[in-house]
Amino acid sequence: MHATTTSSDSTVRPDARRLRWRVVDIVVASVIGVAVGVVFWAWGVVWGPISAPIEAVLPGLQAAPAAVWLIAGVLGALIIRKPGAAVYTEVVAATVSALIGTQWGWLTIEAGIVQGLGAELVFALFLYRNWRLPVALLAGAGAGLAMAVNDLVIWYPGAAPTFATIYLISAVIGGAVLAGGLAWLAMRGLARAGALDRFAAGRELRTV
Repeated sequence: MHATTTSSDSTVRPDARRLRWRVVDIVVASVIGVAVGVVFWAWGVVWGPISAPIEAVLPGLQAAPAAVWLIAGVLGALIIRKPGAAVYTEVVAATVSALIGTQWGWLTIEAGIVQGLGAELVFALFLYRNWRLPVALLAGAGAGLAMAVNDLVIWYPGAAPTFATIYLISAVIGGAVLAGGLAWLAMRGLARAGALDRFAAGRELRTV
């Protein structure tokens, strides 16, 4: 009986172990969330001077640089590589930003949940097995799409179709480039520096 149980455990264990959160995963995801949350807050401080001229050129285009607020989720997922990492890291970052103080108040956390889910769903579609650049770009685009839909419902209800379309496209492209591309580059940089040696992201780079 004991031998049968051990054999059964061994057949399930590899994939279960791969997807199970460790203490180090929680700690590192939290550190990433806090660090990026400070960046989120700083981006909010300078957001007015940055977004106003962009919006003046083409209303709705300001959604592209807003994708900076999507980086935490994609970066957390690329490093932790466990279910829920994108949502967890994005929500921690949004919470830190809200606690420091933002002009959007506690709705910042609601946005973090939605944006994290947008990235999370893409990684889930690939069964948490593909962490290459194209998937990172898709995850950033997914977060951008989630951000745009959330913003259009909460902040721009009844917006003109032209504005909504430009906002949506800008958010998706900005999400892919800023959240997806920059998060992937940041992950690779941390791995090269040896900061991710306890993670698959760091070990993977050494085998390339």
